[in-house]
Amino acid sequence: MSAKADSAPVALRWQRIRMIPNPWLRFGLLAVALAYFAWSVGALDINWHRVANGIPRAANMLTRMFPPDFGRWSLLFKGVLESVQMAFAASFFGMLLAIPLGICGAVNLVPRPVYLVARTLIILSRTFHEIIIAIFFVKIFGFGPLAGVLTLVVASTSFISKMLAEDIENMPPGQLEAIRATGAGFPKLLLYCVSPQVLPRYLGVSIYRLDANIRHSTVVGIVGAGGIGQVLAATFSRYDYDFSLAILITIVSLVFAGEFFSNWVRGHLR
Repeated sequence: MSAKADSAPVALRWQRIRMIPNPWLRFGLLAVALAYFAWSVGALDINWHRVANGIPRAANMLTRMFPPDFGRWSLLFKGVLESVQMAFAASFFGMLLAIPLGICGAVNLVPRPVYLVARTLIILSRTFHEIIIAIFFVKIFGFGPLAGVLTLVVASTSFISKMLAEDIENMPPGQLEAIRATGAGFPKLLLYCVSPQVLPRYLGVSIYRLDANIRHSTVVGIVGAGGIGQVLAATFSRYDYDFSLAILITIVSLVFAGEFFSNWVRGHLR
């Protein structure tokens, strides 16, 4: 009888897993976060009178946007084509420049000084947003797609090279040691050991960056770096809101098309 009682199943009690088990510390941190949020909102010095005045202006702008005006399709097509050309050109040159920079940024392949220089370049190129880099190139080369292409080349090179360097560093060290033990030089090490390991990931990241460049090419144009974004900024400055809506719809369609293309290519690379 006692054996049956001992073998009876024990009722399980569910307990929530908490990141901070101590309730005093947990609620204390929550109170500090709420107090900081309240202080931040107050420190922003938001002019609620201007916010209230902006709501009718927003309603007026949205009313003037409909129906969208696609009548100037030639200007729209030219801007979209320029954005796509910028994205493809920047992705191509970014893929090429990222290879030596990514290899030099892998600590398990190159000497320490080379690694530090390459990593410094990658960090510096990733420090600034594309808009800031675009403003810099617009000031140097003037308005137009050249500034946009150079901006996206810098962004593409830094992103792809960082991913490439990390993939190389995550390789099993035994493979590198086995190839080096055969007496192979650095070029053969890259060809027979590094390339088979990182090439699929490199191509996938490059396709992802192409998709991102299509989106960013529409943004950098707002500061004068070419593309459909430059046309959009001009329409807003002229209060030409119906044409602005047509451009926004076209940008959304372009981003969707780029997303589908990116997924299709990455699916074939798997």
